[in-house]
Amino acid sequence: MYTVAVVILNWNGKHHLQKFLPSVYAHSKNAQIYIIDNASADGSVSYLKDNFPDIKIIQLSQNHGFCAGYNIGLKQIQAEYYILLNNDVEIQGEWLSPLIIYMQSNKNCAACQPKILSYTNPTYFEYAGAAGGYIDRLGYPYCRGRIFHTIEQDTGQYDDIVEIDWATGACMCVRADVFHNLGGFDELFFAHMEEIDLCWRMKNNGYCIVVVPQSKVYHLGAGTLQKDSATKIFLNYRNGLYLLHKNLPYKYLIVNILARLFLDGISAMPHLLSARADCVWAILRAHIQYYKHLTQLHNVRKYTKSQYMPCVKSIVWQYFIKNKKLYALL
Repeated sequence: MYTVAVVILNWNGKHHLQKFLPSVYAHSKNAQIYIIDNASADGSVSYLKDNFPDIKIIQLSQNHGFCAGYNIGLKQIQAEYYILLNNDVEIQGEWLSPLIIYMQSNKNCAACQPKILSYTNPTYFEYAGAAGGYIDRLGYPYCRGRIFHTIEQDTGQYDDIVEIDWATGACMCVRADVFHNLGGFDELFFAHMEEIDLCWRMKNNGYCIVVVPQSKVYHLGAGTLQKDSATKIFLNYRNGLYLLHKNLPYKYLIVNILARLFLDGISAMPHLLSARADCVWAILRAHIQYYKHLTQLHNVRKYTKSQYMPCVKSIVWQYFIKNKKLYALL
């Protein structure tokens, strides 16, 4: 019999746990729920012990961030499948069975995700994952149902099970053995885009990733960092470069990295014009950090089977030049 662990990473998220955890608890009867707590100082652990005594808590001594927090915590959890779930996700009805049934029937599938809908606007997809994640050859992620900041209404147009490039870390079902065999999340990323890197490594090792829309969850989003946060901009730009350097087939590496650096510079202009010096500095700092870690990133490539290549060459070109705002138009 398979075992399922629903694992939530938490850092000072008591307010989210109070609001969203009851729904997860009510609809996850066939799984054991774990909370990995990144040394919260807001009473999260006390709240859990007082209100959910049968939820297992893994207390870390410091805030290790998303990647290391999960890596450390998951080493202490024995299960066949991990459901990695953000602490700001609401569950309504059956959600685990469609994911596990698919994984049980498709042994080459390393990870999958449900349909991700907006908690605040439930008829629309949510930014982080929507109906399945993709990435272009320059490292820009997009989704069925969301390209850049254009978010589609869910009318059932993406209700088929299809192979995708990446499953969102907001709600990802992953085989535990594959997760550990591939080294888990790359801690160099700290947070943001680490699930895309993991999924790309899965693809490079011959596994597939899918979306199973028969399962759906409702995600608040931006629970830790707002979309216009300079810190989030820094992490996304830096980690996008890390992602490409680690995983692109070698013959595409130099040209695509140079193109990405050029587009990053162009994207800094609106921040400059709006006097958001913090955002401009975030992009510049992201590039500096990338250059600083070039040797380390290149050493990682020695152990990477860089063979998987995303289909779309440039989502920037498709979206901004060809005006294709919807996934179905690509």
